[in-house]
Amino acid sequence: MTDAAAAVMNQISEVVAAYGQSDEFSFVLRRECSLFDRREDKLVSTFVSVFTAHYQFAWSKHFPQTPLDGIILPTFDGRAVLYPTEMDIRNYLSWRQADCHINNLYNTTFWNLVQQGGLTEQKAEERLIGSVSSDKHDILFLDFQINYNNEPEIFKKGTLLVREPIVTSKNSSGEERSKRQQERDDKKRRKAKIEKLHIDIIGDKFWSDGPGLWIL
Repeated sequence: MTDAAAAVMNQISEVVAAYGQSDEFSFVLRRECSLFDRREDKLVSTFVSVFTAHYQFAWSKHFPQTPLDGIILPTFDGRAVLYPTEMDIRNYLSWRQADCHINNLYNTTFWNLVQQGGLTEQKAEERLIGSVSSDKHDILFLDFQINYNNEPEIFKKGTLLVREPIVTSKNSSGEERSKRQQERDDKKRRKAKIEKLHIDIIGDKFWSDGPGLWIL
């Protein structure tokens, strides 16, 4: 998933960040993005097709013992959402990371109950009905000696891809940048290093003095 998302960023320079967890990735475009004249259908179909192509291409690298059979291939869908303010972008990405934590804590507890605890999937689900976060922490620690806080950050926080900031062309007259200037900036963005991070993006620090500034 991360390889495919990074490939999308390398191919589509308008992307400033991508956040992924589970079976989905979200891509944040520059506010000034004019790709395909901002046509929703073109943006969605392009992102989905580029992501899917690179995902299938990278499959053999990660699963060499399980080749794709060519009959049922991995596919993805997508949608475009227009968020009007920077705070909306921040809230959206924070919500995705909160969802990552909730799902991973549940799945970690559920599968330990099944694989180590000997419960059936139905019994494990029944045990977790109505449980809160602290209950799941207790089950992991008391029953399986697992401190959830020590689990790998990638699973608890997901993956954030950000492009290193670049110095873009400026037009002192305030007029729109020339096509040549835009192409030059596009080339800079393509060459910019993509950082892969597994960090907290809900707290203020990320947005006030961290990579969040690159996004907004």
